[in-house]
Amino acid sequence: MTARTPACAVLTLALLATACSSDDAPTAAPAAITLVTYDSFPDAETSMNEALEAFSSETGIAVEILVAGDTGTMLSKAALTVGNPEGDVMWGIDNTFLSRALNEGIFEPAATPVGAELPPEFTQLSPDGLAVPVDFGDVCINYDLAWFANAGIEPPTSLADLIDPTYSDLLAVQNPATSSPGLAFLLATIDEFGDDGWQGYWTALRDNGVQVLDGWTESYYGSFTGAGGSDRPLVVSYGSSPPAEVIFAEPARDDAPTAVVESTCFRQIEFAGVLAGTEHPDEAAQLLDFLVGETFQAELALNLFVYPSNPAVELPQEFIDFAVVPESSRSVEPERIDANRSDWIDTWTSLVLG
Repeated sequence: MTARTPACAVLTLALLATACSSDDAPTAAPAAITLVTYDSFPDAETSMNEALEAFSSETGIAVEILVAGDTGTMLSKAALTVGNPEGDVMWGIDNTFLSRALNEGIFEPAATPVGAELPPEFTQLSPDGLAVPVDFGDVCINYDLAWFANAGIEPPTSLADLIDPTYSDLLAVQNPATSSPGLAFLLATIDEFGDDGWQGYWTALRDNGVQVLDGWTESYYGSFTGAGGSDRPLVVSYGSSPPAEVIFAEPARDDAPTAVVESTCFRQIEFAGVLAGTEHPDEAAQLLDFLVGETFQAELALNLFVYPSNPAVELPQEFIDFAVVPESSRSVEPERIDANRSDWIDTWTSLVLG
């Protein structure tokens, strides 16, 4: 530069220097990440998906949904890909599978902790915070009110009733090896009849004509009379299934056509976590925080028909009117499940499926 350098050239050089400074260098766009989930999680056209789209609009983080089958199948896939996961965050591991997921190392600590205050009775199941509780509900025997009224038969009131010949060929359940509600129901029977009694109970159920299907969808919509299925007026489902029957009824109705045997209910808590080996830990942590925030949690009840884990979220009126939350749900200690799950399932398979 000399005294005779034109002023316009000086200005041009200054502008170029500013444009090329490191402070103004373009920043990388947030990554697209994948939410791995079970097959009843909607992948489009619901208010849950709209909430995820709002998250993407606010953060710039695109979220793709990968449906990986039922909970057991999803976990098995994740266990085979630890450190090189199919996605970044997993939704839907429940307390019947949680100990296996933690022992397999499928989750890693989130880059930042979630902000929501969640119930300690849920968070204590994963005290290191690797798995974050996202919802809860109860797996229970559901029954078709009209079928029993028309048949002139009183519905069962206990697990023991189900082996009575009165209820022969009336019950549909799920395979505990492939279905989380199926496993929850098996655990309910173990809680009721003990280590030495549940095998005899299932032998009696088998002899009384219990029908076993791989998953909830096949049993509820394929066999249960209360959902337009075949000829089974009893099914393993959820305490929150009756409000679903009201909401989706055609024509509309203001009463539930199905009911719940409360003494059979087993508490199911679902968790989400950052998958070990994610290439996008910061974005995954942001998504995990969003999943337990009020915006997303408010959409769970009327889409997944579960209760939000975030206690700040208000329930829809249909849940207040028709869903069942027993005063005392059945449970089995996670450590006991972890120590015996494989043996229990193997024994059940031998007894019931042969």
